[in-house]
Amino acid sequence: MTFAINRRQLLAGMAATAAFGGIGLGRANAATSMRFLWWGSKERTDRTLAAIKAYQAKNADVSIAGESFGWDNYWTRLATQTAGGNAPDLIQMDYRYIFEYARRGTLLDFTPYMGKALAIDDFGVPNIDSGKVDGKLYGVNLGVNSSMAAVNTVAWAEAGVEPMHDGMTWDQFAEACAKVTAAGKRRGFYGSQDASGVEPSFECWLRQRGKALYTPDGKLALEAKDAADWFAFWGHMRDIKACVPADVQALDQLTIETNMIALRKAAVCFAHSNQFIAIQGLGKEKLDLFAYPNPGPDSKPGQYLKPAMLMSVSATSPNKDAAVAFVNYLVEDPDGTKALGVERGVPASSKIRGLLTPDLDAASKQVVDYIGRLTPQVGALPPSPPNGAGENAFLLKKIAEEVAFGRTSAQDAGAKFVEQAAANVTRG
Repeated sequence: MTFAINRRQLLAGMAATAAFGGIGLGRANAATSMRFLWWGSKERTDRTLAAIKAYQAKNADVSIAGESFGWDNYWTRLATQTAGGNAPDLIQMDYRYIFEYARRGTLLDFTPYMGKALAIDDFGVPNIDSGKVDGKLYGVNLGVNSSMAAVNTVAWAEAGVEPMHDGMTWDQFAEACAKVTAAGKRRGFYGSQDASGVEPSFECWLRQRGKALYTPDGKLALEAKDAADWFAFWGHMRDIKACVPADVQALDQLTIETNMIALRKAAVCFAHSNQFIAIQGLGKEKLDLFAYPNPGPDSKPGQYLKPAMLMSVSATSPNKDAAVAFVNYLVEDPDGTKALGVERGVPASSKIRGLLTPDLDAASKQVVDYIGRLTPQVGALPPSPPNGAGENAFLLKKIAEEVAFGRTSAQDAGAKFVEQAAANVTRG
């Protein structure tokens, strides 16, 4: 990713602004006025606005205006504002992008605030370090998460198939999903989404086989055959009707509202664990969440715990101290953390986890339980993604769709992805 964007991206960002901008709770006469930019579902927006409202009730001199976007439009919007010298004070940041923004000098270094306005020592070293770039702290961990398989347990039970569980192999998963489809209990309904274009799923697949997306020095770590094998697996899933066909999967626009469970097209979708609450909230049927399938007895740990997202502050904000105080409120104040819940991940602070858990709703408790089950099985957090990694996530989706629609073979797609992905990180 770079801060230069093309006309299509700019128009998309402008459209998103018109649709979602201006949802904050600002006060016209407040002494301190800040802007807060985040991506996410309506569930996240509602919780964020509740946290802002609660904060402003305690701090009458502070005004915080919010803007919310979908994932892809968010990064277009943030890049546009940053390049134009109009970055928001408060920035919801992702582990994939924080290195790019920090190394361009656009984010505030929190290090001088540690132990003072930013009292996050109880996060533990790994969860603090997840927001560091080159030894300086540019992001505060909003919550721990991991990837997951979300499952519509009602649809699964209707099909009479043995319930999905932690520890399934990919072959077992494929067979079970094909049975869900074949049961025909719901019209146009399949066992699983097609996850061939989902980068976290691909990364897990690679790590389970002792591979990785990127090397520690920022180069592409996989070979063409690795990507071809991944595309071929999902080709097999389509052949046995274990996952949705290409035209159905194309409806997924990388938002919570368009995933295959939300659209009632499949019983399984792959997402991040902090998104489970929002996915559950889009329907009435009970969902559950499980670890990714694995290759078998020789499998390496594929999943890892990561910051679901981070909070950053613009280096050019005229309200740096006020912004840091609000960040601390979101992660360490009981009112702020209760407003957010675990929708952005399980809190890194053990104190806050203990405070929240008794009052959590059923879906939130499922997420906390999942992270607890998964923790003993995870591998290390991978190296920081290089510049250009964000582009590769969208490249994977694009090439996966070409394979699914029959415009290219899995083998050719593997070579194409590796060639273009390597060029992206070199250029980045």
